[in-house]
Parts: sequence; C-alpha cells; structure tokens
Amino acid sequence: MMLATRDAGKTAASKEVPKPEDLKDYNYAVAGHAGTMCDADGELFIKPCTKSEVDFYESAHLDHPDFAELMPLYIGTLALNESTNQATIHAQIPSLVEQADIPFAIKEEIQSHLHLDDRPPVVEAPIEKETISDNARWIPNKTRKITTDRAVVLENASFGYMKPNIMDAKLGIRLWADDAPAEKKERFDKISQETTHKKYGFRVAGMRVYKGSTDECELDEEGFKIYDKDWGRFTVNENNIVDSFNKFIFNEAANIDEDLGKTVAGLFAQDLRRVQEVLEKEESRMYSASLLFVFEGDGDALRAALEEAKADAFVPEHRRGSTRAPVANYRVDSGIGLEEDELCDSGLAQDFGDLDDDSDDESSFPRIYTLKLIDFAHAAWKPGQGPDENVLLGVRSLAKLFEDMSE
Repeated sequence: MMLATRDAGKTAASKEVPKPEDLKDYNYAVAGHAGTMCDADGELFIKPCTKSEVDFYESAHLDHPDFAELMPLYIGTLALNESTNQATIHAQIPSLVEQADIPFAIKEEIQSHLHLDDRPPVVEAPIEKETISDNARWIPNKTRKITTDRAVVLENASFGYMKPNIMDAKLGIRLWADDAPAEKKERFDKISQETTHKKYGFRVAGMRVYKGSTDECELDEEGFKIYDKDWGRFTVNENNIVDSFNKFIFNEAANIDEDLGKTVAGLFAQDLRRVQEVLEKEESRMYSASLLFVFEGDGDALRAALEEAKADAFVPEHRRGSTRAPVANYRVDSGIGLEEDELCDSGLAQDFGDLDDDSDDESSFPRIYTLKLIDFAHAAWKPGQGPDENVLLGVRSLAKLFEDMSE
C-alpha cells in the first residue's frame, strides 16, 4: 500500500508534507481520545498514543503482514513532550519519512517536498516519568486526552472523500485489559451488559451521516448528523440495531437509494469476512479496539466513483453479475486484499486478474469505502492462546448484519 492521495484530481507527487501552520485539529473523530491532529488536506493522521500501542503497530508491521493490512497505513512515530508544538512536530517529519518502511518512489517524492531549509532542528526537552502507585484509584478520563510522550503518524482513513460517512464500532464483550483497575473493570462490565456488546460483541461508539436528517437543525455546519457515544449506549439496542445500521447505509436524502446502499453493504460484508479470516489465524488480545467504517456519503459522488472503478476495470456489463460482485477493483479503497477465488462471481477473477493493487493509477481513484481496525492501546500478541474470540464475536456479528443489508 502506498502513501498517496486518492481523490480524482491529485497524484502522490502533488502532496507535500505539512508545514507547521498547516497542522490542525482532526474534527472527524466520532469516538476515541481527543488531541488528534491532521495536516491541512487531512491525508496524515497524528494520534497521541502509549508506548504499548506504538509497539503493537511496529510488531504488526514487521511480523504480522496480514494483520497490518487491516490497520491504517503506519508511517512512523513522533516524539512529544511539554514543549511540543506544531513547529516541533513539523521538524520531526523529515527523519520520520526517511526511516519509514514505505515504497522508495513514494518516499523520494515526499522528501522532495519537505522544505528542509525551513525546518528548525528538533530539540527534545527531558521528560519526567510519572510514578503510579499500585494502590492508585482509577478516575474516568473526562477530557478524553491521554498522557504520553509519543504519537503515531498514520494515513487518514477518511481522507479523499467528498462527504465521508463514518461509524466506529467498538469490539468485544470484555472491554478491559488484564491490568485495568477494579473500578474500571466494574464500570466497563456494566456498559457491556447494558448495551449490544452483550449479545452482538460490539456497540456503535459514534457515527456521522451526511444529510442524516431532514431537519437542518440536527445537522452540523458541513451537513452531517452526529450520533454520539450516548446514542450507541442508550438508544441502540437488540430490537432496533438493524434500523440503526440502515441509518448509516441507506439515505434517500443524500441520493443513496436501496440498490446503492446494498452495494456498499456488500463491500463492507466481504471485507468483514476477510477481517474474520485474518483474526482467526492470529493469536492476539485486543480490548476496546474498534472497526472504523467509512464510505462516500454523497450519493452522486459515490455512484460516480463506482462507475469510474468499473470502467477502469474494463469489465463488460454482461460479465459484472450482481451489484455485490465487482469487489476486486475496489480493493485500493478498503486496503484489505481479497484473493481471486474469494470473489462472488468466479468469472470476475479473469477480468480482474490483470489489476495491480499497487498500481500508480489507483492513487487517482475517487474513494468508495474504507474498513480499518483501530485503537490498540490495550492490544498484545499472545502466542499459544489461540484467536481472540472476544473480538471475533463482534466481527462475525457485523459481517452478518452487513450481509443481511446487502440482500
């Protein structure tokens, strides 16, 4: 996978690494911690995180390639301290790119736009480590910010869309790690028992839908309806979970009719089965990890993107089969590879056989959909313990829901 723009009018060569004044708060997060940033165009996502999360990204990248494919593209890490500001973050980018394990051609193009002469040297202030007593009482983090000395730099999963619809589905029945304080375990267990975690192994942690309401008072300044974490906890339940998911996928107000919505649901369903396949082969444990769903929320833009992808695949109309069949030509959008024998229509394998997932032409495709596994603050590899059935319950439930919506 490459670090490249994916909107219709840009190529990787036109993308410059952000200048200090170009960094800004990331405002598309529907769940998770505060303090995230992105560059002005939104292509790079900078997320403060713990050392254990950095280690998990690194180890997945080095030793678990199939698992890493499910994650956002990992560029590297940045050092943070009390004196860190936009300028010092900007100054760290050249070294980060130089060390990044990304294709050489892309690295070379990025480095050609780094403005090295304008960058101040990185001066790191000493960091005083906080000592935490074993008897310390756990207090819920109301600010949603974490104390850390590092951040990961990732490809932004919502970049390149005209109007990205986003949903965060938190996975598992058990949501706490082994080292969690007793108070946290008790609180999280209560959340699990009172929400869809209990039956389905996941809950909606947040959602944003373009033109998600006919009442303009319910929309934000960009035209999105925001469903916050309380909606997922207190409104969504076993009886209305299907209707809740329909709100995300089907939307006549945004020109996403039943057929178009079924196509999107089918694409997500197939990628979810791929996630399931990978996790069933790995021995890991993740607590409070999420699946991030993104797709083009503007029906006209979505339809145009699908048509462009079909045209570029050179598939005759009579060979395309059902609306759920043409998946291989969308792999660049989801980032999750599918083997040719996993396609719905075996005849499509021959038509798509000549497509190269790393083709430079794919960087100019408009975005259609993205599915990524995110949030690894409480994740670790556990050799000998078997697959993570706690997370897999949620993945299988989501796959079934999206399969049902696609039919």
